[in-house]
Amino acid sequence: MFATSETTDLDRGPRAKPGSARTCVVSRQVKGTDELIRFVLSPAGEVVPDVRRKLPGRGLWVSLSRTMVAEAAKRGLFAKAFRRAVMLPPDLAAQTDILLARSVLDALAMVGKAGEIVCGFGKVDDAIAAGEAVALIHASDGADDGIRKLDAKWASAAGKNPQMADSPRIQGFKTDELDLALGRSNVVHAALLSGPATKTFLSRWRTLDRFRTSDGAMDSKTGSN
Repeated sequence: MFATSETTDLDRGPRAKPGSARTCVVSRQVKGTDELIRFVLSPAGEVVPDVRRKLPGRGLWVSLSRTMVAEAAKRGLFAKAFRRAVMLPPDLAAQTDILLARSVLDALAMVGKAGEIVCGFGKVDDAIAAGEAVALIHASDGADDGIRKLDAKWASAAGKNPQMADSPRIQGFKTDELDLALGRSNVVHAALLSGPATKTFLSRWRTLDRFRTSDGAMDSKTGSN
């Protein structure tokens, strides 16, 4: 059961206890905070996505969905909740996507520093065979043949290890984005290894993936995909 939610659309600040719930200003449904995204106002009155839930000031919450964020902007719900005139970016949903993606890539950089990743077709192949890989990353502009071969290897390994069936195969970033995050060149294939940095990365990736794929349907499921 969720903790008691706020009775107003605005929270009292960025900190939310585990199990907290808030009301989506669009659907009016109470959801766990892992299913929502927080927005605050800058000193100049601009609506800002608080993707890390750390920005000061009172904030409001919208279902973790590109569609719902766009709907909130379209219906003027930010001004209504904050009870003042606000400035909205030309495409708030797109800006939110960019910030969420940046957060994912920041987490990937930490994975690299922690040594919880191997890169290159051969090393990824070996990590899958050894049962060490907990997720795969393919550059979105990578060659189809290499992606297909590694995915087939992964599927074969998952047949022997059911836990792998729910592990993600991520293909949401281009090679140059992966290169920059990991501080190396030509990253087309990578395998994530178990560890705290990987756990953080996967949590942020699932948040981004949910934002991009969910229509914000009125449900109360957890934020995992």
